[in-house]
Amino acid sequence: MITLPVRRWTIVGLLVALFSGPLVSALFAVLRIPLTPRNVLFQTAILFACAALLLFIIRRKERLGWDSVGLQRPPLGNTAIWVVVTFVGVLVALAMAFALIKLFHLPVGSSDFQALEAFPTWVLLVVIIVAGFIEELFCRGYAIERLQSLTGSLILAAGIPLFIFAVSHYRQGWAGIIVALLTGAVLTAVYIYKRNLWVTITVHYVVDFIFLFAAKH
Repeated sequence: MITLPVRRWTIVGLLVALFSGPLVSALFAVLRIPLTPRNVLFQTAILFACAALLLFIIRRKERLGWDSVGLQRPPLGNTAIWVVVTFVGVLVALAMAFALIKLFHLPVGSSDFQALEAFPTWVLLVVIIVAGFIEELFCRGYAIERLQSLTGSLILAAGIPLFIFAVSHYRQGWAGIIVALLTGAVLTAVYIYKRNLWVTITVHYVVDFIFLFAAKH
């Protein structure tokens, strides 16, 4: 049973997990802050600080272990198998997303990839390493676990973070939303089944590294 003070801190944690990423991105867009390596690193640092706050809430305020967000020490063999399975699932989701985009001629909004291609590789690596961990911690590990604990509904716990994650890609148009929705659905399903955040973090890294390699070549 979650006591009232802990419940309050959990709500704060959910606000951080669900909305800090979209709000920071929207703030940079509204202020028309140019997409430069320094500004991208600054944005990443803000998100890192939000993640640090969330980790503080988990350990000091909720007084829970890392296993409460799927960060327990993983069984290496089983984790490796599920990384492969999840990666294949994400590839299938991407194929489905691109097919839907082409079939329905879904519009693509502004994309940052062209600007990011010109960034130094080390900057992109920092962004990928930090963002991959943060997005999985926020959208999968913390949000799913705490929403399920508070509402008692696995459907709400899975659906709310996935919806927010997908809609937060509105700047890429309907195409970006569909890609985020389908790939996020695979990661969400695997996390709910395994409760092992290392699987989704690893797959997130692999996919991002592949896109980085493709962009640089």
